[in-house]
Amino acid sequence: MNYFVKFLILTLGSSLPIVAVHPVQAQEISAPATEPLREGTVTLSSATPKPTATILEVTELVPQSSSEIIAVPPKTTELIPASSNLLSPVDKNSTTKIPELSALPPASNRAIDLMAQDTPKTDQVVKVTGVSIESTTTGIEIKLAAPSADRLQSSTQVEGNTLITVINNAVLALPGGQPFRQQNPAAGISEVTVTQVQPTQIQVRVMGVETIPVVNVTSGTEGLMLAVTSGLAEEEETEITVTGEKEQDGYRVPNATTATKTDTPLRDIPQSIQVIPRQVIEDQGSTRISDITRNVSGVNTTTGPSGVGEFFTIRGFSGNEFGASNEFRNGFRSLGLGSFNTSNIERVEVLKGPASVLYGQIEPGGLINFVSKQPLDRSYLSGEVEIGSFNFYKPSLDISGPLTKDKRLLSRLNFSYENSGSFVDFVDRQILQVAPSLTYNISDDTKLTLAYEYLKEEGTNNPGLPRDPIAFDLPRSLFLGEPGDTVDSESQALTLGLEHRFSDNWQLRSRFAWQAESFKRNAFRIGRDLEPDGRTLGRFLQVDIEDRAETYSIQTDVIGKFKTGSIDHQLLFGIEWVNFSDRDATGFAPVDGIDIFAPVYGATRPTLFDDGADRLTAQSDAIGLYLQDQVTLLPNLKLLVGGRYEFIDETSRIQALDVDGVTEIDEPSEDSFSNQAFSPRVGIVYQPIEPISLYASYSSSFVPNNTLTSTGELIEPTRATQFEVGVKTESLDGKLAAILSAYQITKTNVLRTDPDNPDFSIPIGKVRSRGIELDLTAEPTPGWNIIASAFLNDSVVRVGDEFSPVGDTLIDAPGSGASLWTTYKIQTGDLKGLGFGAGLFYLGEVEAELPNSFVLPSYVRADASIFYEQENWKVALNFKNLFNTDSFTNQGAAIYPGDPFTVLGSVSVNF
Repeated sequence: MNYFVKFLILTLGSSLPIVAVHPVQAQEISAPATEPLREGTVTLSSATPKPTATILEVTELVPQSSSEIIAVPPKTTELIPASSNLLSPVDKNSTTKIPELSALPPASNRAIDLMAQDTPKTDQVVKVTGVSIESTTTGIEIKLAAPSADRLQSSTQVEGNTLITVINNAVLALPGGQPFRQQNPAAGISEVTVTQVQPTQIQVRVMGVETIPVVNVTSGTEGLMLAVTSGLAEEEETEITVTGEKEQDGYRVPNATTATKTDTPLRDIPQSIQVIPRQVIEDQGSTRISDITRNVSGVNTTTGPSGVGEFFTIRGFSGNEFGASNEFRNGFRSLGLGSFNTSNIERVEVLKGPASVLYGQIEPGGLINFVSKQPLDRSYLSGEVEIGSFNFYKPSLDISGPLTKDKRLLSRLNFSYENSGSFVDFVDRQILQVAPSLTYNISDDTKLTLAYEYLKEEGTNNPGLPRDPIAFDLPRSLFLGEPGDTVDSESQALTLGLEHRFSDNWQLRSRFAWQAESFKRNAFRIGRDLEPDGRTLGRFLQVDIEDRAETYSIQTDVIGKFKTGSIDHQLLFGIEWVNFSDRDATGFAPVDGIDIFAPVYGATRPTLFDDGADRLTAQSDAIGLYLQDQVTLLPNLKLLVGGRYEFIDETSRIQALDVDGVTEIDEPSEDSFSNQAFSPRVGIVYQPIEPISLYASYSSSFVPNNTLTSTGELIEPTRATQFEVGVKTESLDGKLAAILSAYQITKTNVLRTDPDNPDFSIPIGKVRSRGIELDLTAEPTPGWNIIASAFLNDSVVRVGDEFSPVGDTLIDAPGSGASLWTTYKIQTGDLKGLGFGAGLFYLGEVEAELPNSFVLPSYVRADASIFYEQENWKVALNFKNLFNTDSFTNQGAAIYPGDPFTVLGSVSVNF
């Protein structure tokens, strides 16, 4: 078996590098003859001592017999095209033919010697701190911002329609530590990427659409300039400037931070995680979080109280436990009292399975992390107006850019206002969001970020429909409250973050967050059951006298990279402190029922509460210490180990109030609890071939019970463990990414009624969830994007009681679901920019209560879109629920019908 090697650079103990431009016999290379050679360092076996070699590229596997090697003077650094077998410039008279490798002097065995002719000293390595692209009359100019750019060494080669520029003696140090990627920066150029491919080597890839781009490299006082000619100069010129961390284009996101708190490729994470980028949110016309999460396998949505907000069930486990919500904002737990607005969301990351090792107390299904938009170091202005069915309209504004000439102080402001009616009679809603943020790059190694988000929601309390089969035949528009019922929520979030890089290998990240949310309701709510006449539904008045929650949080992480022998480590050590407080007082009073078939409004609203009210005051302090090590045992074998120890102290106080809801009566009751728990995680990833990752993992989680037994003993926390295996693939040059996973989660210490003392609980309950999931994103051709998912789940009670019988399915845990959404945008011709989208969303039956006695039916919903997009503007029409399919979600004693057929139009401009 022989290999055709484009370049084979040998260091042979002198300053003269040897370049093989002819095939090399397989027996000369220490590599299995059954596997194709790849980039990397190999050892030649025909010389003693054995010299080292670096394969830069293997183009194909062909039978050859020649092993001729040509010595090239050190000044030759330019690579050759794949179609050529000669170096240029090379003086044939100066070449020396060497018949055998064994006759050559011994080679250096250091990999760094193979990356450049001279080994750069550490202090000579140049940091590339910024990447920008600007249009020119013939193509684009790529600027790599770097001091001492004259020390950079570059060479170019061609691979298909892609021009590759290799820059030695350089380290990519962009803000956030991410590589650079920009799609369609100019006519004739489909993509530009800048990545770190070796410890001191950067690769710039410019992909042409139909022709091979041409580059001219020059250095200046501010950095390295790459003038790229696209080959399509006759196309209309565009002007786009992109610097630093560009907002994600397309449906595929290669990296995520939620699973490991480090910027890790998804293929290297031994756990299922899906990322929904901004492009999907915009293409689907998403106005609610459930519009986003429906693209992820294993996730189901339930409606929040009074129709405000949404809760999420992941892998069969609900995450609406107050204080242990599975919703996060930028890595900090959300309080979950109100809604999220999609306008300020850059992407949504969904981590499946237990996550206590990094996030503390949480239900074992997983978590959803909403990542906000960040300040850009380029001028950006975007405005959008959305208008839709049921009097929906929403203007929004997004402004970003540098505030100083040196681009060290960056800003961003997101604003939106939503006003909408509803398909339900008398229901309307108004949502205001303001989200300013600042980033100050104190130096190339230190960054400070300040962000604030304010959201105010006001509207009509929507009590939903009764949890009874008769509800499926009632009109969607039926309103069973009273006109004038109100529900308001307000949320604020302030974060301050500091990032400092001590060196290329060690950094500190510390963040402070303050969140406050309030929820007020003065409304008629519905009971669970119809009266004996089969048409009258009982109601009661609920008034939230006060309901406010607040958290203070500090997260500090130290991240370091180091080696132990040949093994690479990325270590994360962190400490988190969270102070949570809640003050809640709610009053109830009975009111007249309502006829569900012929409602009559105007019932008297009580001014006093029938049984008074209770004011609950709760506070907790939690401190978590966690350690994680991402170990690269081999280039294709990676290990993840981690653990967290958490200490929690909680106090609660209940004060009885008189019927006026104000006057305190009786003595308050107080309780205090202290819990601690250790949560481990371990996982391994094996990549047998480049596009495939096989993984297996074990993870755990906990939630405090804060309950005493009949003997006065504190019940241990509820615990859960998960075993997960899966396969991930990234192929077609990153155009296809998929995750297939199988899991089993077992939750123990679940509270059940004490049969000997019904007023108390005992921790004997056990539930189990198992299933398989598939998530996929693809871009088969330029302009065609696909995102799809499918899952099967079986979540059942294994040890229960009369209220949770053994074998019953868990509430809000569908047994199956699937989604498919695709868009195509025409890339050339007179219709360039015109696009279409279509999707199907399926959800299986959902049990709405325990014991199982009421099922929400399955449904399939179809959506579509048509849009036209040019350089700085876009118009779109989204058609939702095309066939007016009935669907329902669950909430407490009520169910809520899904939206009927609606149309949403939008016009947006950006500069």
